[in-house]
Amino acid sequence: MTDPELPAALNDEEAVWEALHRHLRSVFERDPETYRATTLEGLSLYEWWITPHRQDGLDFHLFMISHGAMQAGANDYRYDLLEPRLQLHGDAAIVSYTFMMSVSSGGGVWHQTHNESRVLLRTDGEWKVGHVHKSPAWQAPIAPPG
Repeated sequence: MTDPELPAALNDEEAVWEALHRHLRSVFERDPETYRATTLEGLSLYEWWITPHRQDGLDFHLFMISHGAMQAGANDYRYDLLEPRLQLHGDAAIVSYTFMMSVSSGGGVWHQTHNESRVLLRTDGEWKVGHVHKSPAWQAPIAPPG
């Protein structure tokens, strides 16, 4: 919900971040309906750990979500967006950040990070994800070199 007394740019920023978080939660909480509602049909994405090639459309992720392959579990995960940045350009928004997933399992908590850029487009007043690019995040060594 946006406050009509706030500047329009601030309302847009809040709306973009809310749309992004709704989209991300749909992936990890196994919610294909919300994923479809927050994603453009013409989605393009790069996920370096799956294939070095661009994937187009929703079918791949809808399959993964429906089969729980991308699910952390509604109660046993959290994600953080480290160093988030938003660039607004009219009805287009670019968000970039380092994504850190933390998951609690029987053996403790594990973490995974990667870098992401997402392009969201405002369509009929709603922000939707249209492009995703993921790349590896450098992992710090346990001990300093040398």
